[in-house]
Amino acid sequence: MRINSLYLQLLLPFVIITGVHAQQITVDSAAAPVKKDTSYLRFFRGTKKYECSIASVVVPAAMLGYGIATFEYGPLRNLDHSTKNEIVEDNQTFHTKVDDYLRYAPALSVYALNAMGIHGAHNFRDRTIILGISTLLMSGTVGGVKTLSHRQRPDGSTFNSFPSGHTATAFMGAEFMRMEYKDVSPWYGVYGYAVATATGVLRMYNNRHWLSDVVAGAGLGILSTKAAYWVFPKMESIFTKKDGKNSMHPIAMPTYSPDTKSVGVSIVFFPGS
Repeated sequence: MRINSLYLQLLLPFVIITGVHAQQITVDSAAAPVKKDTSYLRFFRGTKKYECSIASVVVPAAMLGYGIATFEYGPLRNLDHSTKNEIVEDNQTFHTKVDDYLRYAPALSVYALNAMGIHGAHNFRDRTIILGISTLLMSGTVGGVKTLSHRQRPDGSTFNSFPSGHTATAFMGAEFMRMEYKDVSPWYGVYGYAVATATGVLRMYNNRHWLSDVVAGAGLGILSTKAAYWVFPKMESIFTKKDGKNSMHPIAMPTYSPDTKSVGVSIVFFPGS
């Protein structure tokens, strides 16, 4: 049961952040009821009801939980192997490096759209800080879980398969794009999630990840961005002067790189406005 306790320790920050967030937004939603939206685009639209819904946190958490469950529940792990066998059997010679670049497309698209004059919810400074927080949460958690899980990749190359870092990066960016443009058009979110899904699928077709690696990576990426959007205004209020002007305050955050197996510290500044 040691592996379960380690996972609980890693997930605790997300549980605390999302739990407090859910408690706060439930009060807001009770004060301002919103007409029910039955369209599938409600998951990408900026309606207050959806943002206040517990489901916005439960779904990615369940995805992450599914991946963790494959370490204890045999039938789910068997699904990993059967899915891998079907993919490899039909695509034995398939290989591409597109997923190495596609994972960054959703996040970069946010900056490209702003450069074209299609502005999102935040200015350059604020969205960059939010993306930085998301990346630190995601990369740190992915690196730690990869080390602790020690799962062999389906191609047998290394023992850092779980969860998929490429997929986590892609879905982190997809949720980042959705949050920035949800009030402009839900189709931006649809695009981001479509690209992220393609990244996860390609990781399996390249025989680099199991199905559960991809599902868990997607959930972790989404949770990282949701946590960042909740943390950012709290951090900003701490480092904002009473007169409304931001002072130049550095924030040190630990980082971990699973590729180079190195640790470091990132310094984020809140410059004057």
